[in-house]
This record gives sequence, C-alpha cells and structure tokens, in this order.
Amino acid sequence: MKSPRKLLAGILTGVVIIAGAGWVLSTRLRSPADEAARRAAPVASLITAAVERRKLVSTVVVSGTLEYGSPLPINLAGAVGGAAELQRATRAPRQGRLKEGAVLMEVNGRPVFALRGTVPMHRTIAPGTKGDDVKQLQRALRRLGYGGPLSGVFDQATIAAVTRMYAKKGYEAQRPTLADRQAYDTLRKAVQTAEETLATEKKMLDQGRDVLPLKLKVSNAKADLKSAQSTLKAILERRLTPEDEAELAAADAAVRAAEEKLLEAEQALTAARSAPTSSPTGTPGATPQPTTAPSTDTRLLEMRVANAQADLAAAREAHARILKEAEQARETKLEELRKAVRTAKETLATAQQALRQARQLSPTRLKVSNAQEDVAAAKGMLAEFARTYGTSVPPGEVVFLPKLPARVQKSSVKAGQQIENEVATVTSSAFMVTATVEAAESELLRVGMEAAIELDTGKTHPATLTAVGEKAKVPGAEAPENGAQPILLAPASVKGLKAGTAVTARVTVGATEEPVLVVPVAAVITSADGKARVRVEYAPDKTRDVEVRTGLTADGNVEVAGALKEGDRVVVSSA
Repeated sequence: MKSPRKLLAGILTGVVIIAGAGWVLSTRLRSPADEAARRAAPVASLITAAVERRKLVSTVVVSGTLEYGSPLPINLAGAVGGAAELQRATRAPRQGRLKEGAVLMEVNGRPVFALRGTVPMHRTIAPGTKGDDVKQLQRALRRLGYGGPLSGVFDQATIAAVTRMYAKKGYEAQRPTLADRQAYDTLRKAVQTAEETLATEKKMLDQGRDVLPLKLKVSNAKADLKSAQSTLKAILERRLTPEDEAELAAADAAVRAAEEKLLEAEQALTAARSAPTSSPTGTPGATPQPTTAPSTDTRLLEMRVANAQADLAAAREAHARILKEAEQARETKLEELRKAVRTAKETLATAQQALRQARQLSPTRLKVSNAQEDVAAAKGMLAEFARTYGTSVPPGEVVFLPKLPARVQKSSVKAGQQIENEVATVTSSAFMVTATVEAAESELLRVGMEAAIELDTGKTHPATLTAVGEKAKVPGAEAPENGAQPILLAPASVKGLKAGTAVTARVTVGATEEPVLVVPVAAVITSADGKARVRVEYAPDKTRDVEVRTGLTADGNVEVAGALKEGDRVVVSSA
C-alpha cells in the first residue's frame, strides 16, 4: 500500500503537467480575428532629422596623381656643330633642376644650351642674321650677364657675348669649318685674279687712247648743256629784266602824276561850279540873303579836266605797252634758250653715242668691260659668302624653353646613342595634380577655384584649380573616356609632397560665407505651386508644412531659409 505522501506528490505532478500543456496550447491556438490582427501592418512612424546651423561647402571630389607640371618634350632643331655629320650623344641629359644658361647635354662633344624664350630655334644664326630669334638670344645673353646689344641683328657685339657664354662653360664658340675656310680662300683669290686682269686691260686701253677726242666732245657738250639750262632757269625765275623793270617804274610814275593832275583839275572845276554869290534886298536893316549868281564861265577848267583825262589814258596805255613788250621779249628769250637747251642735249647725245660706238668697236674696251664684270661678280660672291662667314650658333646648340628654371623629368637618349627624335622631357619646378572629372561636374568648375589635396596619410594641402578641359591636357597622356574632362590643380606649397603620389582632391565649387540652416535634401518637397516646403514635427507623429527658400546644395544637404530654427525636426520619410 502506497504512502499518502507519494500519492500527494503524484497528484501535484499531474496537475502541473496538465497546466503546462494547457498553456502551450493556449499560445499556439488563435482565433481568426487574432490571427488577422497579428498579420496587419504596424502603424507608420515618422523618420526625422534635425535642422542644423553650420557652414555648407559644395565640392567636386576627384582622384589624381601628383606630378611635376607642364611636361614638354625637347627635340634638337638641327645639327650640333658646323657639319651635318652623324649626331651622337656624348653626354645625356641628367634628371634634376635645369637653369637658364646650363648645358642640357653634349652631342659630338659640343654643348646644347638651355635658354628662355618662346621662339623655337629653327636655323643657324650666322653673322648678319636678323629676326625675332636673334633678339630672343640677345635678351638671354643680357640676362645671363654676357652683355651685348638688343638690335635683333647677329653682329660682332653679339658674337662676342656668345663667345663669352661658351668660354664660361669650357667650350669654344662655333667657328668656320675647314670646308668654309677653303671656300672663302678660293673666292678671295678669284677676286684678286679678276682685279689683276682688269688692271692689265686698263693699262692697254690707256696706252691706246683711241677714244680721247670723243671723250672731250662729250665733256664740252655737257658743259654747254649745263650753261644753257642755268640761263633758262634764271630767266624762268625772274619775270622782268632790270631794263624792263626801270621802264615799267617810269611808266608807273607817269600814271600816278597824271592821276594827281586829273584830280586837281576835277576839284577846281567842282569848286567853281558850286561857289555862291550875295545880293541886298529892298528892306533897310534886313539881313542879306544869298542868291545864285549868273552862271560862271568854267570852260577853261573843263578843258583842263579833259586834258588831264587824256594824259592819264596815255600814261596807262604807255604802261600797258611797256609791260606787253617786256612779256613778248621774255617769251622770245625763253624760246631761244629752250632751243639752245634742246640743241645742247642733241649735241651731248650725239657725242655720247659716238663715244659708246667707239668703245664697243674697240677690242681693248670690250676686254676692259668684261674684266669689270668679272670683278663685280667675284666681289659679289665673296660678299655673299662673307655675310655669313664667321662665328655662328648652329641650330642644335640652343634649346629655347618657355619657362626656366625647369626640371629634366626624363632623358630619351643615352651616351653613345644617335640623336634622332626626342632627347628629353622637361617639366616646371612646381607640382601639379592631374585628374579627370565627369562632363557634368566639369561645368561647375572654374579656373581659380580653391581646392584641398588629401594624401593617404590624411594630411591636406591647399591648392588652386589652374586648368579645365583642353588647356589641362598633358602632352603624351591618353585622352579621357566617356566624355570626361581633364583638370589640373596646383598645390600652394611643395613641402611634404612627392612626385608620383596618388591623392584625393576636393575642389570647392560653392560655400556659404556664414553658418546657415541646413536640412537633408530629402526633407524638401516641391508643391504643385512650385514652392519648396518642409514638414516640421511639432509633436509625436504630428507635423505642419513650412514654406522655405533653398540655397546651396552639398553632400546631400541643402541650405534653407524660412520659419525654422536650429533643432527643429523635419520629416525625411515615413517608416
């Protein structure tokens, strides 16, 4: 028989098991209404963000490489040295800093100087050469302290300055080659031979004296022509002869005297005709009244006036006759002198023709003429050769670079190699960042914008955007794909920078001057009326619309202005 305690324990255990089973069943079994309520979507809640007050900066971020700027390939413009022999590098360009006046390399033992200038070297600069390239060379010589003029002509003073530049670097300026010296000597001897032949032929001509009488005739004809022309010129310059001037002066005096005599007679006649007379009246004590007397006899005065008029007319006629006779005499004299000049010219032409014919018919004269032509031709050839004979600057011995000092980035030839194309690449001494941006972003960029260069160490360096698009293309670099545009950035300082480093650059395309209210771009809603609004949560899950004005956008945020304050919560989206 079981004890009561064991029975009680068994009963309790069963009760617990039955209760547990019931609880389990109650959690598993649901009514259709409970199941529908459990599966329904929860009540939506709002996702908000705080309104902030801070400065907003819009940037374009690019990845690029830090390199030395403005790479420029260098090619020699021609031969180094006086002869166009095989050009072989005897000292290759060395990487590093390149100053103006430095020797870039050596070819066949001759130097290649680096000078500053924009006009490329394109020819041999020889004595007498003129042009912008010569003036550019003269400027470089003056900057380097070698002196010289600034005339644009490669003269002796410039040659002296070039010689000093070569000597300072331990070289000798390019002098005429052996072939040039031989050619110059040959031309000089040709002039001497022609002059000796001319002297011999002239001596034989002087001994013959076959044209001396004709030469005398020509000389006399020239003298006669000169005298006739001088006399004609004197007559043309003076209208009247001294005799004609004296007669004309006497006629002028006679005309004046006749005019005076006529004036006196006319005045006397007028006075006689207008003289009044007085007669008494019959009334005692009355004032006498003037009365016109009987007509005065003025026939004598009238006759004097008529005679004076006749004398004046005669004087004027005599004056005109004298002037006309003087003109006629002058014209006659001029015609005679013109005829004399024509005759003298004909005489001179005849004498000269006779002299020319005599010289042409004279064998000795012909030999002298030929010898003179030979001398002139020999001297012309010598002068033409001598114009460029002397110290010169071969086209390959100077390289003009737009900016110096620069850096030799790489050498394209080694010592002993033949010079064919590019010899080196130079860059500026300043760093630049080369990168590309999408076409849409390039529209936001402007030269001069501020930027920041970030290294992999986290350090940043200020920079400036210096070029966008075509002007930012690096010679020899591959063209960007998909319409991307190249850009160049110039760091403000080279301290702590190393060429070849990959960097991240941030170009500031816009920024607010002062802290402004900022909200996420997603919080701004444009209504049907075109106005921008945000939804401000003023209580849990309760909002109100606030009209705002938008400004700068950057990094997913936008500047706003309106009935907002810092710390307000704006709805970004509903959960």
